Amino acid sequence: MAITIIIVFLSLIGLITLHEFGHFILARLFNVKVEEFGIFLPPRIYGKKFGETIYSLNVLPLGAFVKLYGEDERTEDSRSFASKPVWQRALIVAGGVISFWLIAVVIFAYVFTTGTIQPVLDTDDVPNAKVQVTAVSANSPASIAKIQPGDFIKSLSLADSPTNVQTVDKVGQVQDFTGNHKGQPVVVEVQRMNETLVLNLTPRENPPNGQGAVGVSLVRAAEVSYGFPQAVVKSVTTTWDLTVNLFSGWGQIIGRLTSGQGMPPGAQFVGPIGIGNLLNQAAQMGVNYYLQFIAIISVYLAIFNALPIPALDGGKLVFLGIEAVRKRPVSEKVEQTITAVFFFILVGLSIFATIGDISRLF
Repeated sequence: MAITIIIVFLSLIGLITLHEFGHFILARLFNVKVEEFGIFLPPRIYGKKFGETIYSLNVLPLGAFVKLYGEDERTEDSRSFASKPVWQRALIVAGGVISFWLIAVVIFAYVFTTGTIQPVLDTDDVPNAKVQVTAVSANSPASIAKIQPGDFIKSLSLADSPTNVQTVDKVGQVQDFTGNHKGQPVVVEVQRMNETLVLNLTPRENPPNGQGAVGVSLVRAAEVSYGFPQAVVKSVTTTWDLTVNLFSGWGQIIGRLTSGQGMPPGAQFVGPIGIGNLLNQAAQMGVNYYLQFIAIISVYLAIFNALPIPALDGGKLVFLGIEAVRKRPVSEKVEQTITAVFFFILVGLSIFATIGDISRLF
C-alpha cells in the first residue's frame, strides 16, 4: 500500500513537472532566460546552476515551477519574457497545456501497443472477453448487493439452483438471465481487482424507466493491442474524443448549476486526495489501467489549465489576448491583483473538494 501511494504521488508530481517543462522548452526556443526550474515549491533545499538556469529541489511537495526572467516584473531586456511579441508569449504560456495533451497521446500510444482493455460488441469474436459494470443506479438491486463500477461479472445462477451456473462473457447473457428471472434470488459472481466475490440480488419486476431489472450499465470488454502506427493514430483520436467529451460534460454541469438544477446524478467534485484514491484503485487493477487513468487525468489537467481563469494558463492567455487587441498590456498591478484573487478562490475550492474527499473516504 505504501509503495502504491508513493507511485501515485510521484506520478502526479511527474505530470506537473512535465507541464512546467513545456513552458521551459518554449521559453528556451524563443530565447527567454529561464532563471529557475524547480521541483516542488520553495523554500529551496538544494539548487545547482547549469548555464544560466538554477535547477532546484524545494520543500513543499505541491508541484513544480519555472521562473522566467521578466515574467513577474516587466522589463524591456531582449531576453525577458515581457519583451517578446504577444504570439511568442502566448505559445510559451500554452506550452504547459500542450504538454498535458502530448503526455496523454504518448501514454495512450504505449498502452494501445502493449495491450489494453477495450469495449467490444457481443458479436465480435475476441478471446478472453469480459462483461464489466460501468455504472450502478442508486437504490437498485445491484447497489444493495454492493456491486461496484469496475467489477467484472463472471457468472450468474439462481440461489435455489446453485449447480446450474451461467458463465458470462457477453452483455446480452446478463440481460437475458436477469430479465428471465425477475423476482427470483440470483447469485452473482464478480471479479473485483484481484478478488472474487459472490453477491446476492433479486432482479426487479418493475424497474424505473431507464433502468434494467438489476440497475447496472454494462460493457463487454477485451484486451486488444495494435501495431505501432495504428496505436499512434488511435492515441491521437482517443485524446481528441476525450477532450471533446470532457468539454461537453463540463458544459452540461455548468448549465445545470447556473439553472439551479445542481450537480448531475453521480457527479461530484474531487480534490487531490480523491484523485489519489482513484489512482490507487487503478493501480491495483494493473499497470495499463493505471497508465490509462494517468492519461485521462492529463487531459483533465490540460482542459482545466486552459480555462479562461486568472491564475491558470488560460487566464494568462486572456490577458495576452486583451493586450493584442488594445496594443498595450493590462496594468501590471491590475493583472497581479486579479490573479491573486482567483488564486485564493481556487485554493478555497481545492480545500472544499479535499474536505469532501476525506468525508467520503473516512
